Amino acid sequence: MVQSQGMAGLYVHIPFCSIKCYYCDFTAFAGQGRQTARYLESLEVEARNAPRLEFKTLYIGGGTPSELQAPDLRGLFSRLKNGLGNWPVWEEATFEANPESLSVEKIRILRDNGITRVSLGLQTTDNDILQRIGRKHTFEQFLEVFSNARGAGFDVNVDLIFGLPGQSVLSLETSLQAVLDLEPEHLSVYGLQVEDRTLFNKRGVDPDEDEGREMFELVLEKTARAGYRHYEISNFSKPGKQSKHNLLYWTGKEYVGLGCGAASFVGGERWSNEDRLKPYCDGILSGAGAKAEAERLAGKEACGERLLLGLRLPAGMALDREAEETFAGEWRELETQGLVERRGPSVRLTREGLFLSNRVFQKFVAPFEVPA
Repeated sequence: MVQSQGMAGLYVHIPFCSIKCYYCDFTAFAGQGRQTARYLESLEVEARNAPRLEFKTLYIGGGTPSELQAPDLRGLFSRLKNGLGNWPVWEEATFEANPESLSVEKIRILRDNGITRVSLGLQTTDNDILQRIGRKHTFEQFLEVFSNARGAGFDVNVDLIFGLPGQSVLSLETSLQAVLDLEPEHLSVYGLQVEDRTLFNKRGVDPDEDEGREMFELVLEKTARAGYRHYEISNFSKPGKQSKHNLLYWTGKEYVGLGCGAASFVGGERWSNEDRLKPYCDGILSGAGAKAEAERLAGKEACGERLLLGLRLPAGMALDREAEETFAGEWRELETQGLVERRGPSVRLTREGLFLSNRVFQKFVAPFEVPA
């Protein structure tokens, strides 16, 4: 067994969707359900050949994992168990779902297979906006599924997006308050990013930055008032309910990703799988593998990645001598601009830095800028 450095995570990607949302840039495919059996077989083979770490967390994401039909969902867990050779008692096991496709039967299957946490994609409570962004569910369907998930004993995360076309600050406030009234254990609230490979990009959707900032201010204010801890730029939780799996990414821990487009980080090497469905399955089932890209960061690049991940946490991070000296000029510039602040040996984003975090992170990504 490859020995992990402390807690390690397992990510499993399910790329199937009934329709690809207009803002989505993830590895996801609509209308490919006929490929399910071959894909699940590929996951088993990849799991069998994956590094054997001390897995403590599981995250099944997509795509839309809940699009799997109940027999296929059972098959997913059976295939993973066969491939891994065991099934850990997970410290946290998350399953992503959309409200229109998470039935009571599927919830029972999740519970029977050790899932502890369900992440529900809501995005907004406004049914008209849901239609305009390509979602297939209503807020009323979400409420029913939320209740069923809670009744089954799961912790629940709810995803929301702000800056959507046709969404006002008042509309966001209405959505946010409706979700806070349900008291989920966790909230993920993202500002709309229009990526190249999305329908929104083709349609020329251009989010208003000033309104987006006002919306983010509202999110920070209302979640804090409701008792949620802001522990990552876009993530909020009740005390003790942070996502253990996602914290692995942000704190530089090891993880293995199975599936089309999935990424892994083990032993200082980072790699990602082929992000097209047929080449991924062909590679895995032929024994050739499906690794598309791999790199082992060192020196300034490795230090920079550690910093941009750690700075995603509003609590900040401790700076060692390497980080201080390697980016001495960048730290001076960012402090002068009021984007980061020191607290003893630690550094964190300021309130302004939270709003302009991408500008901060760019300082730590190659090719490196020469500080002014």
